Amino acid sequence: MENLLKTYARGQIGQSADIHNAMLGDEALLDVLAATAQACMDALNAGGKILFAGNGGSAADAQHLAGELVSRFNYDRPGLCAFSLTTDTSVLTAIGNDYGYERLFARQIEAVGVAGDIFVGISTSGRSPNILAALHAARKKGMVTVGFTSRTGADMPALCDYCLCPPADTTPRIQECHILLGHTLCGLIEQGIFPKA
Repeated sequence: MENLLKTYARGQIGQSADIHNAMLGDEALLDVLAATAQACMDALNAGGKILFAGNGGSAADAQHLAGELVSRFNYDRPGLCAFSLTTDTSVLTAIGNDYGYERLFARQIEAVGVAGDIFVGISTSGRSPNILAALHAARKKGMVTVGFTSRTGADMPALCDYCLCPPADTTPRIQECHILLGHTLCGLIEQGIFPKA
């Protein structure tokens, strides 16, 4: 039994490593990541903010990445203005009750988003209705739209100024790519705004 468990574990880790190596060689993906980081730095330097949203595990990623920017990532520096739209249960349940789950994030963007802010929508399928509605709302407000999604991205790339589409097709592998890309984005922003040797 132990050998079967180890074989399974080795297979899962190997799959993840193969996908991460594919990302490492994907120049187009790296270009989009670098451009996304520059857009985020420009927005923050201009007094703007970064808003994150996702569902389920992607909601956890939204909170995680906002926390890395507000608190710290690699080293101490001033906090950066970032929020997750997944955390206020009173707001979420009010919007869900009054307007429906599809409007969960769009309504918040309408309330607090301003032109020049960044909205980062995270969806492993690229088809989450509330993320797509939020991207539409962000575009209407003149915000910069960023997507974290899957290999094809489904409906998201058409709504994003920058769309990160890692070469993965299953939810666990996509989520692993998202947190690696998200951590890299946080590191680029931190280093870009508060350089440290």
